[in-house]
Amino acid sequence: MTTTITARAVLLDMDGTLVDSTAVVERLWLEWAEPHGLDRDTVLKTVHGRQGWQSMAILLPERDPVINREENQRMLTRESAETDGVVAIPGAAELLRSLQDMPHAIVTSADVALMTARMGAARLPLTELAITAERVSHSKPHPEGFLLAASALGIDPADCVVFEDSGAGIQAGIDAGMIVIGVGPHAPSFTPAHHVDDLTQIEIVPAGEGFEIRIS
Repeated sequence: MTTTITARAVLLDMDGTLVDSTAVVERLWLEWAEPHGLDRDTVLKTVHGRQGWQSMAILLPERDPVINREENQRMLTRESAETDGVVAIPGAAELLRSLQDMPHAIVTSADVALMTARMGAARLPLTELAITAERVSHSKPHPEGFLLAASALGIDPADCVVFEDSGAGIQAGIDAGMIVIGVGPHAPSFTPAHHVDDLTQIEIVPAGEGFEIRIS
């Protein structure tokens, strides 16, 4: 059975949606958490989808935000350098090719350097428009990144479809007034409008002033 959504733009998260970076993300964050005696499950539930400094603020609420910003910068540098095991989510390359002539953007909590490193490691092309950590004041789950992407593309938020895997990202897409397609095994628990196991279940077909997203 195929579900069809009409859209005029697609906004794509990166980690967990286009690239599988779970192993390196979790390894580095658990290394960071160990000296603080933080619970493993709590850390892993918190860090996905958010900017690092925000995750640190949630996990260590009493700590000086300046320290969080400094440690986040060091974390980003390590993440950009350590890309072994980062691979494309199945169907990601094909989806990006099919969107080539249609309005689309990456909206990620990574900075430009990390996005470039991970997309390169996964052998995926960078999108012409990318809303990265440097371009927003608020991290996901705030909808700012998705709304900024829609504005830059000149597309009404209601005509945008978001692909996301994390709770923070899915909430951001919903709060932006967009249809959200959850990607991967954890996405359904965050109640996206639709869900796919990976991007091989997605087909893009031109239609009228926009295109159809067909979910199989």
